Amino acid sequence: MHVIGRERGDGPTGWLGYYRARDGSRGEAVGIDLDGPHAAAVVGKRGSGKSYTLGVLAEEVARTEALAPVVADPMGVFPTLADTSDAGTDAVPATVVDPRVRADALDPASWCRVLDLDPTDPAGTVVWQAAATATTLPAMRAAVAESDASAAARRGARNHLRLAASWDIFDPDATTTDTLDTAGVTVLDLSGLSRAPMNAVLAAVAHSLYDARVNGDADRLPWLLVDEAHAFFDGVAGPALRTLLTRGRQPGVSLVAATQRPAALPDVVFSQSDLVLAHRLTDSTDRDALAAARPSYATETFAARMPTRPGAVLVVDDATESVHAVQVRERATPHGGASPRASDIETVE
Repeated sequence: MHVIGRERGDGPTGWLGYYRARDGSRGEAVGIDLDGPHAAAVVGKRGSGKSYTLGVLAEEVARTEALAPVVADPMGVFPTLADTSDAGTDAVPATVVDPRVRADALDPASWCRVLDLDPTDPAGTVVWQAAATATTLPAMRAAVAESDASAAARRGARNHLRLAASWDIFDPDATTTDTLDTAGVTVLDLSGLSRAPMNAVLAAVAHSLYDARVNGDADRLPWLLVDEAHAFFDGVAGPALRTLLTRGRQPGVSLVAATQRPAALPDVVFSQSDLVLAHRLTDSTDRDALAAARPSYATETFAARMPTRPGAVLVVDDATESVHAVQVRERATPHGGASPRASDIETVE
């Protein structure tokens, strides 16, 4: 098996698929390095296999004892990782959790941003001060009530914190690094949340994973796999994700960002990714964004080798400065990203 993402040596390897010949025939098995930390991007239009590939990566990382994968799932397609009905011996250790985080997992700047408050405005200043001193949402609301700010500033801060409470994501006994630092994959089902609370959860989790490794509080190496990543990089989770891209390798934190809109991702995603897995793209803006990220050793343009069939992927491996045409293997667990069809519905007379 050829291993992508590894320059030399041995170590844990995940099975990605098979080499794909120009005529579409299957070649040698292809693995992906799981020994060292990686920054990776998985891109592709809807229906090309982007989420399917993310699921394959989650399965492989979940089976590696020394790793702790976490999947951020904004579309609700990854709870099937925990489906063991047809998996048999190939069952993936997986747990689906409701999105709950501690209020103090967000710093004051993040609190203002997630509530769309300017920290220099009166209400924003009150929220900032409350977040800097309190550790729970009720305590923040109490701090606002006791603030010596104007009545209008307190009222504005109180209304914004009432909105945050309505998201039902803040809990002093919420998911901690201890519960994420476990064997098997943890699926954060964010599908019931709107954009702001989704970002709040992911920002808190990304910060926690990074800090746990820096402080020596996590034994396993975290892998954070984020679907629809464009929805997070321009939100409150963006700074935390950028930290993982630019500084995550040293403490051993991996980030996999998947999107059907590569043009909506910041340049840092592609400049810092040592692995890019490109499925079919047809939008010219997205193809141009990917072409702009093409490394010098990729002698052919992405357009010339762009996959045309679902499951086919072009892998750019910066570790070995090579490009590989791969057919992704079949999932061991059901794929939850397929769209329902009218022909699948049995009508009742």
